[in-house]
Amino acid sequence: MTKPLSKDLSHHLSLEAQSRGASSLKTAFKYFGLPGMVFLGGGLPLSDSFPFDSVSVASPAVPFAAGVCAKPSGSEEDTINFKISKRGEENKFKTEIPLSRSLQYGYTEGQPELVEFLKEHTALIHHPPYEDWSVISTVGNTQAWDAVLRNFTTRGDSILVEEYTFPSALEASHAQGIHNVPMKMDDYGIVPEALEQQLAQWVGAKPKFIYTIPTGQNPTGSSLPVDRRKAIYEICCKHDILIIEDEPYYFLQMEEYTQDVTKRVATTKSRDEFVGALVTSFLSLDIEGRVLRLDSFSKVLAPGTRMGWIVAQNRFIERFLRIHEVTIQCPSGFTQSIVSGTLNRWGQDGYLDWLIELRKDYTSKRDVAIDSVHKYFPKAVISFVPPVAGMFFTVDFDASKHPKFATEFGSDPLKVENAIYEAGLKNNCLMIPGSWFKVDDNSEPPQPAQEVSEAAKNTIFFRGTYAAVPMDQLALGLKSFGEAATAEFGL
Repeated sequence: MTKPLSKDLSHHLSLEAQSRGASSLKTAFKYFGLPGMVFLGGGLPLSDSFPFDSVSVASPAVPFAAGVCAKPSGSEEDTINFKISKRGEENKFKTEIPLSRSLQYGYTEGQPELVEFLKEHTALIHHPPYEDWSVISTVGNTQAWDAVLRNFTTRGDSILVEEYTFPSALEASHAQGIHNVPMKMDDYGIVPEALEQQLAQWVGAKPKFIYTIPTGQNPTGSSLPVDRRKAIYEICCKHDILIIEDEPYYFLQMEEYTQDVTKRVATTKSRDEFVGALVTSFLSLDIEGRVLRLDSFSKVLAPGTRMGWIVAQNRFIERFLRIHEVTIQCPSGFTQSIVSGTLNRWGQDGYLDWLIELRKDYTSKRDVAIDSVHKYFPKAVISFVPPVAGMFFTVDFDASKHPKFATEFGSDPLKVENAIYEAGLKNNCLMIPGSWFKVDDNSEPPQPAQEVSEAAKNTIFFRGTYAAVPMDQLALGLKSFGEAATAEFGL
């Protein structure tokens, strides 16, 4: 070993997680496939009865010269064509997972060929600074989040979440009786000084962990700078709190936006430059093993793969293994064979090349979106910080400048928000009101209220995405919404 071991943080496990033992049936599976062993212990159907003899896949080939949006042409130069057979008789690579195995029970942690690729990828990008870490496959970050809640919280516990966050994450914790307590944010994410003060003044049992989407945050589009990540990590060590790092947008990082087209930096980078430019992850800072990183292919390959993975210290990975054994079992076998076949043909370098091309595509989309905001939105009443990662951008509006704010709307910013939302719909463009993502403190006992300035009270925002439509429609939609907002403010 060249690195230290993680800190034993098992006291953070929930009663449910501590109570769960290994599946007795699963323990017998280690004997399956041993030479000479007649295995009559499990309900594994013979693969002869699987009605799938092979799966054929066409995917872009390294080095993706035509870009990520180009359709495979069928030529050997820009397309990989491969067939995954049932028993591997047509397989050309040792890393190929035959359907007879991937469609069978087993490998709750994920098929070995894919798990090995993910471990290599994690080491290449994040360099976890302790020795005993590993990964386990998931059915995407939504399922991973549910497993985190079950493994580390009990009804009545509190967790810290960004004051605006992904509503589905909140609903999952609400349903399990968890108290969501908001952390103060600004244009660049969680404010460490406010977090330290919040924890210093905490009333009752400390929160079990903080949940953060640190890069390309949903909904705000903000990204935590490195100095804030370091400060937040130190705060969590001081107060013995875990960090749940939900990072589906991590590789959608871009250069900073500039309005001057002539000064825009070329987005093509070498692999080393690309990796070196990625913001430092919480996992990369974690010397104690208190970070659980939730990774996903949803935003870099396809949401429907329903394939992700958790990176954590081995003690925690073992607990996830136990919960997965009796819940999801494992991700889809088709997904694992197809994704593993694609990634292992690309190799680690090829996967980086794909991510580099994806970065170029998203940078162009981001630039079109922000150019359109500059061009069409009413500058007298808005402010915004262009995102440097992710799929989302937000535009702040000063509700107090609406002509009906102090009269017909009774100085209620939410009425201004609704008026803008309705005006946008009438003009055929939908952006999501920021209040839909607002976290209400439902902790017991209640926590001390954080100070909010008058300007902040009167600020509302709308979230848009540049990922969902072609660029011409993106510009047209923002033109429509900007014109609607301008008219609504009487400008």
